[in-house]
Amino acid sequence: MAKTDDPLANLPDDVAAAAFRRLVRHLRHRHDAQNIELMGLAGFCRNCLADWIRDAGYEGDKGAARALIHGMPMDEWKTKYQGEATPEQLAAMEASIAKNKVD
Repeated sequence: MAKTDDPLANLPDDVAAAAFRRLVRHLRHRHDAQNIELMGLAGFCRNCLADWIRDAGYEGDKGAARALIHGMPMDEWKTKYQGEATPEQLAAMEASIAKNKVD
């Protein structure tokens, strides 16, 4: 692995993978942390993680990637845990996503 100025780039892949799995398991446990709230606060959510694993080379389709992250099919997760987004949550999400854009 090539060294860079970013210490994260030098993190061993096995350590990074273990931390990623712990994050996903934590989010699977914390159903009370709604995706819309994650988006509003941090500009990413469980669905983003699913997109990112596909970007990184996961060969499953979008549905399979989301099931992997959510621990169940997306429709089942939405039925069990996802509430209706409020206008305030949607506005916070939009403002947060705008911060994700890199110039």
